[in-house]
Amino acid sequence: MTMSRIVQKGVLGCALLLLAALGQAAGPTNHRKAAGAKAPRVVAPVVVAEPVFEPLLLTDEDKAVVERVSLGNVPCELGANVTLMAAPDQPGRFVLEHNKRRFHMVVTQTTTGAIRLEDPAQGAVWLQLANKSMLMDQKNGRRLADACMNPAQMLVAEAMERTPGPGLLDPLPVIVQASVAAPAPAADTASGAMPAMVPVVAKAGSGAPVVTQSAAK
Repeated sequence: MTMSRIVQKGVLGCALLLLAALGQAAGPTNHRKAAGAKAPRVVAPVVVAEPVFEPLLLTDEDKAVVERVSLGNVPCELGANVTLMAAPDQPGRFVLEHNKRRFHMVVTQTTTGAIRLEDPAQGAVWLQLANKSMLMDQKNGRRLADACMNPAQMLVAEAMERTPGPGLLDPLPVIVQASVAAPAPAADTASGAMPAMVPVVAKAGSGAPVVTQSAAK
């Protein structure tokens, strides 16, 4: 064996020993890193429990209002929208969603004929009119959503724009009243005097009151 081959074998052996040493040094470190690594954190979804309400005692008037409440998703001005749903298994209660908020509404009677739903706990009021609906924050005195219209309300609103009602400064509409003929005054045979005349106010076609007179009985 020549000297050059002996040197080559010695160099090759040293290289193999060096690689083995490096492998042993790196192996435990990688194992420690793998053992010390934390598992990804799993976040459980937050489930909000629905509140439990007592059954409502609905009157016949309340039931009539409940049947007139318009349900579904309603677009409002400024790109807002409101979703109104009937509460499951709770007649007379409704769930209203707006801007990630959830309201539990009940029917409230009104003297104007408008449909009014309220959430007494959060102070929210949903008012449904013929031409639009609106959501109000009664506690803070502000509107949360306005000009909310379903297709039926849009038709009413368009009709009102084509035929607007009288303004505050517009003259009042003329009311034509049927005239009633008053009996002719009879002379007092005893004294020869005519009976007293009582003024009667009637409305003429010009809108100005016209004063006529009739005999007092």
